[in-house]
Amino acid sequence: MDAVIEYSPLLLQGLAVTILVTVLGIALTVIVAFAAGLSGLSRRWYLRWPSYVFVEFIRGSGLLVQMFWFFFALPFLGIQLHPLVAGVLALGLNEGAYAAEIVRGTIRSRPRGQVEAAIALGMSPTQRLWRILIPQSIPAMLPSFGNVMVDLLKNTSLVSLVTVADLTWRAFNARTVTGATVELFLTILVVYYLLSLAIGWVTRMLERRFALDRKAKILARTSLLPGVKTS
Repeated sequence: MDAVIEYSPLLLQGLAVTILVTVLGIALTVIVAFAAGLSGLSRRWYLRWPSYVFVEFIRGSGLLVQMFWFFFALPFLGIQLHPLVAGVLALGLNEGAYAAEIVRGTIRSRPRGQVEAAIALGMSPTQRLWRILIPQSIPAMLPSFGNVMVDLLKNTSLVSLVTVADLTWRAFNARTVTGATVELFLTILVVYYLLSLAIGWVTRMLERRFALDRKAKILARTSLLPGVKTS
């Protein structure tokens, strides 16, 4: 473990970069997921078809190839991206394409009666989406989104291949100097596992929070009904 202790400052710097890439990637994933997922539900073909093509193309091509394209190929077209930007962009678009299907499928699976009730109340399609369908769908999305975020975290190790000095890149450099392969890679293996546990914990916390909020709203609405008592 001497090599781990000796290179711990560099490993901590790499850990900070890994966390940064993960946070930025999650933010981009959520944006892409809802943009593509909601577009896929649109009745307008010029929104629905681009969403379908984007999701199928991104899911059908490899993440590493996409990352190499952003970092190595775009400069030949006159577009130079910072390594961190290229890595986050590839991660966010790739994971966002998978998460878009979660958004689209979850919203589409809502009971038809919810939509019919909103129509009876005179709500517009936009109001039905943002006031009824999305709030009810988010709790159902969270477990699947948690899996996507864990997958994104694990895929952050690929950004080392486009010269981002993340945790994997730092450990590989330390291994090259010291030859302590087992100790260093075992250490980052445990670190990635602990980060995955942290994401899982946050996901479960959000699930409980949304479940409690939903239960409170149901009880509040029920208490307003005549002749109904709540305990």
